[in-house]
Amino acid sequence: MTLKMKPPQSVTRSATDNTLLASLTPDDLAQICMELEHVHLRVHEVLYEPGEEIDYVYFPISGCVSMVHATGTGTVEVGTVGFEGMVGMPLLLHGSSAPTRALVQVDGEAYRMAAAAFLRIVAMSDSAYRVLLRFALAFFNQVAQSVACNRLHSLEERCARWLLITHDRVEGDEFRLTQEFLSFMLGVHRPAVTLAAGVLQKAGYIHYSRGRIIVTDRAGLEGASCACYQATRDDYAELIGSRSG
Repeated sequence: MTLKMKPPQSVTRSATDNTLLASLTPDDLAQICMELEHVHLRVHEVLYEPGEEIDYVYFPISGCVSMVHATGTGTVEVGTVGFEGMVGMPLLLHGSSAPTRALVQVDGEAYRMAAAAFLRIVAMSDSAYRVLLRFALAFFNQVAQSVACNRLHSLEERCARWLLITHDRVEGDEFRLTQEFLSFMLGVHRPAVTLAAGVLQKAGYIHYSRGRIIVTDRAGLEGASCACYQATRDDYAELIGSRSG
């Protein structure tokens, strides 16, 4: 009789800090945890490049990864992933590459697994595949919400929204977020970022200096944001669950 190996309990416990992994059945989680490797996510680290084969799937447990798209006229963020999801979604959808760059926006921790192992497990488990597809739907909904938000809402509202999203994904009230990243996130040039952050700082919601943000009034920042922040958060909670804290 062949004994089925189990992943170390420490890996299983910490992996469930990722909401998507925590949504899996115990059997599916155990299979995936056997393949996971703990990694640090360093700001500006590129997890994959546009058009290149994706070698790993990442499940962040802290920090934030941006999917950014570069054109001849600039770079803009099209979506973000934190502890609620995974990076490397094209593999789930039978692709091998993406038109975007996956760029670490805020330092954090993650578990990763090789693309071949991920595809093997997904092919073997319909239940895991369904959970992962729900995340894909939530991510695409996030992208659609962002498109509408960028068209309809003020720069200050959008800035507040993105700061809240990032604050949700880090430990504590302070995090590093450069003007470059804020310009990617908001789709504007750096001088506009300075103005928007200045408005929020003057209102007492944040302190912003030398690429570091301190959220000083979370409730005020939520009030300054458009409704898109809560709509996206509710959508993720409905489709894949939520993490307290």
